[in-house]
Amino acid sequence: MYKRLSSVLFPIVALLMIGAFVWGYRESQMRKEVSLQAKSMSIKTENQYQRAFHDLSFHMDQLHSQLGNAVAVHNTSHAMHRKCLMNVWRITSEAQSEVNQLPLNVMPFNHAKDLLSHLSTFSYQTAVRDLDHEPLTKKELSNLKTLYNNSREISKSMHEVRAKALSKNLRWTDVEQAPGAQTGPKDNTIIDGFKTVDKKVEGYKELDWGPSVATIYAKRSVKNLNLPVVSAEQIKRNAVEFTGKPESQIRVHENGKGTEWASYTATLLNNKQKPVATMDFTKKGGKLISYHDMREVGPKKVTRNEAIRHASDFLAHKGYKGMKPVAYDERTNLAAITYASVQGDVIIYPEKITVRSGLDNGTVTGLQASDYVHEHNPLRHIPKAKLDLKAARAKLNPEFHETYHRKALIKNELSKEVLCYEFGGKINGSVYRIYINADTGMEETIEQVKDSDEPQAKAKNA
Repeated sequence: MYKRLSSVLFPIVALLMIGAFVWGYRESQMRKEVSLQAKSMSIKTENQYQRAFHDLSFHMDQLHSQLGNAVAVHNTSHAMHRKCLMNVWRITSEAQSEVNQLPLNVMPFNHAKDLLSHLSTFSYQTAVRDLDHEPLTKKELSNLKTLYNNSREISKSMHEVRAKALSKNLRWTDVEQAPGAQTGPKDNTIIDGFKTVDKKVEGYKELDWGPSVATIYAKRSVKNLNLPVVSAEQIKRNAVEFTGKPESQIRVHENGKGTEWASYTATLLNNKQKPVATMDFTKKGGKLISYHDMREVGPKKVTRNEAIRHASDFLAHKGYKGMKPVAYDERTNLAAITYASVQGDVIIYPEKITVRSGLDNGTVTGLQASDYVHEHNPLRHIPKAKLDLKAARAKLNPEFHETYHRKALIKNELSKEVLCYEFGGKINGSVYRIYINADTGMEETIEQVKDSDEPQAKAKNA
């Protein structure tokens, strides 16, 4: 009996033991493999951090050198100023990229990042302008001297951080863990070094970068609207006027009370008191910023032209007069149609409104009008073009196949409004919009667009 039981159980036990051994071996191998992968990833991350930091230190040295070159030459050396400033723009762009590769979530470096960003914008905008006719001002030359001295201090501090990190054999991957780690390295030399650099930058004299740079970084808020503050009751009346629904179906609440971003949201309710649409209004002036209809959109049934017609009728009915469709984009069963104001024969691109239409029946399901609210100016002066259409067209590539042209007011890279001739067409198998300055004949900007983004492309003289 015992022999028979043993003969049955022994192979089973043996198989179980072998299975347990194999399972344990495989688990051990998997743990080793995971550990090796983690170690390899840690080494790769550490190498990336080390490379980014050393490249950043190198570029800060180069930045100091190029700013010194710009300061060293004569005030009338426009070609050298342009060359130095383009180099400054290139170096600051690379430095910004390297800063973003470092674990800055644990290291405050915001003031230094802002300085690099402003310097990049200033150097590019100054370099691309015609310095022969618009040379560097005394204020700009003074700024360059200040930046030269500041960059020397930053570069010196970066070298100090690097030297300390190397002498203590510190790892950047430990920096990520240092603030919250309960065990392991506690040396915060790198973090403290970056804090010191950022503190120095914060203490630097605030520079006047000029109106073009200031415009780019200016926060566009309701404070810029020269309009009286309105009450929640007025917003409710505005919502009633926009929707045509009774006040009993409108609920209003204020957002960001006491801040520069204060606004109102009006919610439209159905007969069951369920929300069916929302509208956002500015607190100053009670201007509509956005509208969103929550209805479910069905399968596509209407054409692009029908969607544009519905959107155009909607805008006209809501009081947005003289708007022209300038771009069209389609996503499954929704269409986004961008409109711009028209003054005379000029498209005013800063005054944009985007309308979203459901392609099941063409009715509007949304509207975004923040650009229009902040940029609309019925008294805007449109300058006369110095170049005629023929002269502007002569600036195009001979291989460019024009499909339409029109006058347009746009904001250029200096955030200045400029009158242009807009040419739409194709070259190299792609669709482009080319904006030729109506005064100088220079290309202000070139946009590559999709075919569907040209609602009026077939109109030669749209």
